Amino acid sequence: MSAHHPLELLGYGPRWKALFAEQAAALADQYSGEHLLCGRVVRVDRGSVLVTTESATLRAAPSARLAKAVARAALPVTGDWVVVAAPPDLDIPLIEAVLERATAFTRGDPDKTSEQQVLAANVDTVFVLHSVSKLPNLRRIERELAAAWESGATPVVVLAKSDLSDDPAADLAAVETVAPGVDVHVTSAVSDEGVEALRGYGRGHRTIALIGPSGVGKSTLVNALIGEERQATREVRLSDGKGRHTTVSRELFVMPGGGVLLDTPGMRALAMTDRGEGIEAAFPDVDALAQECRFGDCGHTNEPGCAVLRAVGDGALPAARLASYHKLQAEVRVAAAKTDVRLRADEAKKGKTLSKNIRQYYRITGKEE
Repeated sequence: MSAHHPLELLGYGPRWKALFAEQAAALADQYSGEHLLCGRVVRVDRGSVLVTTESATLRAAPSARLAKAVARAALPVTGDWVVVAAPPDLDIPLIEAVLERATAFTRGDPDKTSEQQVLAANVDTVFVLHSVSKLPNLRRIERELAAAWESGATPVVVLAKSDLSDDPAADLAAVETVAPGVDVHVTSAVSDEGVEALRGYGRGHRTIALIGPSGVGKSTLVNALIGEERQATREVRLSDGKGRHTTVSRELFVMPGGGVLLDTPGMRALAMTDRGEGIEAAFPDVDALAQECRFGDCGHTNEPGCAVLRAVGDGALPAARLASYHKLQAEVRVAAAKTDVRLRADEAKKGKTLSKNIRQYYRITGKEE
């Protein structure tokens, strides 16, 4: 496979080859080998999936078997590698399997259900994008960093529109206080400042996802990184710095210097999932202080001998940062409780179904229970 092969440009490598071969072997009794294709999902539109394969980009749909066998979060999303069955007698190719994801960027449901939404899959780097045309929202950046770390990808903070900032250096310093250990770049798509450094994260056919609120310049940055006007842009209201959603779906773009870019719509809410594994990574300063607390299960609220509270009192740790940490941890507990309730309900439903099937069996066979 040459370096200019469509799948290699999208990141196809030994891991995906091996996983595809495994899935193709499992489907051998249903399809002949030449009718099974490996591809990457480059866009999803209301159930219609656009997949790039070795020979073409085609529209496909999840097979009935796949849709019944997996949870909604396991259905194809942008960035997934999939097995497509395309025999000539099918009206539309069918996605028969989703290859095991290397990473998955997920958000919780901010409402009452425990459902989780996978926003993108197999991302290597997440650009947490914020505009510095006004003061960056540090609390939102902390939240997005936690979600990015939890996905398994590496976060990078990108501060856009530096040409509109009164003091880009001060903006950078403020953001670095809530992003310890994370690369932070100041950029301007107008002057091209910092754009070349961002392209470097895609080298080696790696995948970059952009996240952030509406109006921060994601579409403008996408156009700058891929070197052409592929994403429409809209003006941002000067009154409040907000803009309308320009990107309406998640889509993959190949960058000319190598790498894959995944643009996402602006998100108004990014709720935590029930895992919360990314919070420690996003708050390494709090985690380091916690090692010195008197009690191993210290909640950093009012416990005696709490090193975290002592750091807040000494001014070494901002109180707002600890409050943000507590808020995210609380969301994780709420999400976990929702999941626990759903799992208990599912088990109860399975139990009722099993009892019903047993009674039906004895009724049909005439045997005694």
